[in-house]
Amino acid sequence: MKNVIITAKVHEYLVDRLTKQGYTINLLPQIGYDELYERITDVEGLIVTTRLKIDKPMINKAAKLKWIGRLGSGMELIDTAFAESRGIQCVSSPEGNRNAVAEHILGMLLNLMNKINSSNAEIKEGKWLRDANRGTELTGKTVGIVGFGNTGNAFAKLLSSFNVTILGYDKYKFDFGKGNIKEANMDQLARYADVISFHVPLSDETFHMANDQFFRSLEKKPYFINASRGKVHDTNAVIQALQQGMIAGAALDVLENEKLEAYQPEEKKQLDWLLAQPNVIITPHIAGYSQEAFYKMAKILLDKLGL
Repeated sequence: MKNVIITAKVHEYLVDRLTKQGYTINLLPQIGYDELYERITDVEGLIVTTRLKIDKPMINKAAKLKWIGRLGSGMELIDTAFAESRGIQCVSSPEGNRNAVAEHILGMLLNLMNKINSSNAEIKEGKWLRDANRGTELTGKTVGIVGFGNTGNAFAKLLSSFNVTILGYDKYKFDFGKGNIKEANMDQLARYADVISFHVPLSDETFHMANDQFFRSLEKKPYFINASRGKVHDTNAVIQALQQGMIAGAALDVLENEKLEAYQPEEKKQLDWLLAQPNVIITPHIAGYSQEAFYKMAKILLDKLGL
């Protein structure tokens, strides 16, 4: 019997296709680490997202595990090196939701630049203020993209019709500059960008990459976007940057702590302050969660696994 544990909500296509391949499906979207540890001994396949850490102890317990499928992008919670040393195939499906992320952050950016949310809120209060809500056009601006992988590249393609200059920075990728896309370093992004969007995985070197030093280096008061991982930005630093006018606004699809029910008083105070700002938009980590991406992530993952 071939067992698969699925630790998240998934498109029915994934379940149907695995079932046809002879797998017994254990759909456990609320499973915790300890329960997974107890159940993983006889499991051949594992489907995960961003919630559970698949570390050495877990992998050691999984005596029959042959593959781990990560829906979406970012493998930081999986010890892929150790898994692969045990002959376990590890794959992800960033191609499945890159377009969804790009469209979402473009929507957030245009919303901020044209004061759509904030002016709509004013109308609900009986205020009809035109001059105070004059927008700023994206066309002709300079957009900095930090991390030029799947989502960074998809965002750049989506921006092509706006006649923007794109400054792309990627520590591990080169020779991607062409046309309106220029390869740049972080200093150049800080000097010239009107918008800066982060598209990096979470690692030791990207933890709090958007920190006080980063915000102090900015010269053009850009819009700041993060739809990668919450811990890529330092929340205190974002708040100070907004309070001191270092950035024009912030669009955040991710937070350092996304378990709102477990917030400490200081965390709640920070979030409440951000939500009260007219130049801040926060969404609940849904950038890559479109209807289409829900299906495509599943299909691409199974295609890569050869199932």
